[in-house]
Amino acid sequence: MSTTASEGSLHSHSHDASHDHHHHASGNIKVAFFLNLGFTLVEIVGGLVTNSTAILADAVHDLGDSFALAQAWYFESKSGGKSSPRYSYGYKRFSLLGAFISTVVLLTSSLFVLANAIPRILEPRHPDAGGMILLAIVGVLVNAMAMARLSKESGMNAKVVALHLLEDVLGWVAVLVVAVVLYFWDIPVLDPLLAVIITLYILSGVVKNLK
Repeated sequence: MSTTASEGSLHSHSHDASHDHHHHASGNIKVAFFLNLGFTLVEIVGGLVTNSTAILADAVHDLGDSFALAQAWYFESKSGGKSSPRYSYGYKRFSLLGAFISTVVLLTSSLFVLANAIPRILEPRHPDAGGMILLAIVGVLVNAMAMARLSKESGMNAKVVALHLLEDVLGWVAVLVVAVVLYFWDIPVLDPLLAVIITLYILSGVVKNLK
């Protein structure tokens, strides 16, 4: 075989391997996106059913991560293609549009959660602690599964989103701890307090992104 043919074969193999890697990474992000978005909808319903503002606040946080996953999925799926000024311009426009929609949704949702949580600090209501515990356990498992899918990837998109999902896992651990405390002790004010803490954390991230 000639040197030129050998080099062409190696180049083709390298290109195919790169394409397969991008496809695999995009697939993992897609799975993580649907897991996260699907459970976010469950959280919203669960927060209303259990009367827990902390779960609603966590749902808003997960919703923000769903936006991050959607953008990561889009960019990862396109990153295997050829670079050009037109594509770069399109990526930038999509990124800005996604950031704007995410900011509006997170701000609106956060204000809604605060409007419900703050009055409950003054006049606490009893959430369904048992339901909270069940949702928190499922929340930890779902986000841990999504994070595990992405932790094996080497791409920057996947690594950044994996960190978002780690925050989700820690948020659900906090909800689980509060729910267990509420199950055994009558301290209903803990639920809205946790909701306010989570929401302020979300708003700090939104403000940081606006700078």
